[in-house]
Amino acid sequence: RAIVDAVAGGSTVLRFDDIVDDMIANAWYMVTEYKLNLGPADTLEALVLDAQKKSNLKSSEKRDVVVSTIRNLNDKDLQKKKQVLTYNVPYRLQAPFLSSVKGKAWDGPKQDLADRINAHDGIIYRFGTIAGLESTIIVDDVWADYIKRNYDVICGWIQYNLIVYLQRRNPNVPGISSKLYPPQERNLDKVKRFWKAVMEVTPIHEIYGSNMMDKSDVSIDHFVPWSYVAHDEMWNLSPTTRSINSKKSNNLPDWNRYFPMLQDLEFKAYMTVWNYPQIHKEFDRCIKEHVNSVDVQHRLYRQNLTRNEFYHNLEEIIKPVYEAAQNMGFDCWRL
Repeated sequence: RAIVDAVAGGSTVLRFDDIVDDMIANAWYMVTEYKLNLGPADTLEALVLDAQKKSNLKSSEKRDVVVSTIRNLNDKDLQKKKQVLTYNVPYRLQAPFLSSVKGKAWDGPKQDLADRINAHDGIIYRFGTIAGLESTIIVDDVWADYIKRNYDVICGWIQYNLIVYLQRRNPNVPGISSKLYPPQERNLDKVKRFWKAVMEVTPIHEIYGSNMMDKSDVSIDHFVPWSYVAHDEMWNLSPTTRSINSKKSNNLPDWNRYFPMLQDLEFKAYMTVWNYPQIHKEFDRCIKEHVNSVDVQHRLYRQNLTRNEFYHNLEEIIKPVYEAAQNMGFDCWRL
């Protein structure tokens, strides 16, 4: 993908170092924000985590900031790890076009391997200078034109195969297709209106600091982070303040401390739905977008649930998701 994007942007002579930096940026959000596994002992995954540690960049940082920061990091250890990624990838990437390169030929001196590859016709790129991370590839003009003309189709093919690969490596993780790129701002206006309507008829305390909620400062929090669930289902949403939501970020709230308070808050809102017609109207607007399971709607939002029934059902729905996110490496958080 790094090569395709560079060619589409007008570059046909590419340095290994720049390609690796783009590879780090392309994998940044998958690894740091969404905790996806790229494969057993994956070199790129380890490189991304090391780059984040050395750069102190946020997992949700903008892509251009990630690229520029990584390129300006003067760290010898990181440079060595980047070079490891170039030992095989640039050479073996064109293996389907190189039927005569077999066996030990792949493991010889890089200059000899580059010369052997360059002798082939019809390949996407040839090698220029061979000098570690300063090595270069030169994309063939015919292929460059093909990539530019078919950029959207090629990107779609790459994305499809990446999703298939990641789902195989992360079989229990939901929403893989939403986890290839930076987290996007989500429209939770209907949920926010629902909670503000609840606040008009009963006092509401957010669950992390027990602060009394004010309609002028309402931020909707995902109890299990969106970075894991990749959805906006109502059973995982509750109001908090903007400041607390920012502090919590994409961490998991301490279960023993905060889940009982979430149960109390959600049940309180449930009771207002069935006791106040105006709140039921707001709820009906929400469920069209934010309750997408008939089973969940029946278990949590049907009329006449007792407190114990509601608490039990909510825990049965959320706890497996929480534990799966925990197993993925999402950190535990307390205010």
